[in-house]
Amino acid sequence: MLKLFSLSGLLFLTWFLKNDSGFKEDFNKPESSFFRYGSTGTKAKFKYKMGKKSSTEKGTRILSFKIDPNEKAGAGKGPEIISKDETHFGRYSARLKVPDVKDIQPNVGAVVGYFTYQRDKDLGLSEIDYEWLIADPKIIYIGTWTGFSPNLQRIGRIINLADGEILETISKVGYGGERTHLTGRQNIPEKIEAIPDYDASKRFYTYGFDWKADEMRWWMIHPTSSDTLDLWHYGGSTTGIPQHPSKYRMNFWHTDNWSVETNPNSIEKPKEPYELEVDWMSYQPF
Repeated sequence: MLKLFSLSGLLFLTWFLKNDSGFKEDFNKPESSFFRYGSTGTKAKFKYKMGKKSSTEKGTRILSFKIDPNEKAGAGKGPEIISKDETHFGRYSARLKVPDVKDIQPNVGAVVGYFTYQRDKDLGLSEIDYEWLIADPKIIYIGTWTGFSPNLQRIGRIINLADGEILETISKVGYGGERTHLTGRQNIPEKIEAIPDYDASKRFYTYGFDWKADEMRWWMIHPTSSDTLDLWHYGGSTTGIPQHPSKYRMNFWHTDNWSVETNPNSIEKPKEPYELEVDWMSYQPF
């Protein structure tokens, strides 16, 4: 235990000395000072471009991710950016618009991920995520993964934001582990405000999460009131909360085995180079 604490403390000190101020990447230029490209899939040049003019919002320059129809399934194979330095406890936020594919390919199997991820051989996995399965962009997946394979610890919540319905808030061990439904301070709010016209593919929205040692909070900016809407405020336990630094990321990839809650057929290979648009990403350490 002492050895683990000492290693964790050293990692934190090293991280802090390098990252005592935050950043905001607005993707206005062809290259980033804060992120590198990290796809492990095909080398198609069209997959990734910074500083591109948005095709849906006049005057906005974006990070463009296009999925390659020839890409194999798997996280990381599609376009992905990864922070050059590690990040840790702090406020993370991004403004993005997922692809609108409902009229083109309603059963597509594709995932947009906005997240942190770092696997350490001694400390295990540190992951915090937002995910959208673009076959139904009214559904938001949020949560964390910690620990070591095959017994990774998951805490997660699934929300249908258009209906204001929390589909589940659970803890489990392993990908196929038994779900334990969370209550009390681990299940706040118990009800969520509906945004009746919410559709992550119809416009840009701002999403964020606050990462602290003893609590997690996922939130978004309400599109009409501009208030901060709590999606999940997890506290009362440190189970599932990553403790060591991670890397800040965005990706877009094909899945052939994970379908959205509302459509069990949504695992088809993408037929076209659908585009994810990211306006900016920011990080401010606490």
